[in-house]
Amino acid sequence: MTTSPPVVLFDVNETLSDMGPLAAAFEASGLPATGAPLWFAQVLRDGFALTATGENPDFVALAGDTLRRHLAATPGAQGQDEAVERILGVFTSLELHPDVAPAVAALSRTAELVTLSNGSAEIAESLLARGGVREHFSRCLSVAEAPRWKPAREAYEYAAQQTGRRVDELMLVAVHPWDIHGAAAAGLRTAWINRTGAAYPSYFRTAEIEVEDLVGLAEILAGTEG
Repeated sequence: MTTSPPVVLFDVNETLSDMGPLAAAFEASGLPATGAPLWFAQVLRDGFALTATGENPDFVALAGDTLRRHLAATPGAQGQDEAVERILGVFTSLELHPDVAPAVAALSRTAELVTLSNGSAEIAESLLARGGVREHFSRCLSVAEAPRWKPAREAYEYAAQQTGRRVDELMLVAVHPWDIHGAAAAGLRTAWINRTGAAYPSYFRTAEIEVEDLVGLAEILAGTEG
């Protein structure tokens, strides 16, 4: 039987938030809707590169600069300032995935719930508040206060320090295999939320738990999975 950890540590972007509305904001700005996930992946890629060289970049500044370059290279795209404001503003109005609310209510009965994001803690706070689940989380953490971005070891160690726990008392929950790999390498327990049915990369450390949604994770940790 899988035991519940003292602390469940959630990634935020895409794990808790539904980022689908970004596509419409891209279209409204004269960019292809299909460019939204590619842009976000580029933001992460460049953030990881800066992290690997010892820096701790600001997520909003990095995301904005990346957007401006996309806009400059796209004929017919709207003015950069207006488009950047529209697209980045979407992060302040995203909603939770439907499985989040019932799952975190169940998980909070047996574990402390915390978020750890490469974005801002304020965005996570507002997301949870809009979804009516902020009360289930003890705190929202950002790597802005940590030495480095996830998936660097220091980011996960920062979360452990902030919760007063050993790293092996935390379970990282994320949709991103790179996040799972980083947390596992740092000594955390891990749960991969495979919302899309994708194959897990063979070159990353595997997750302790793989489920299709957060409700499934809550059932496993409660010992009630079918």
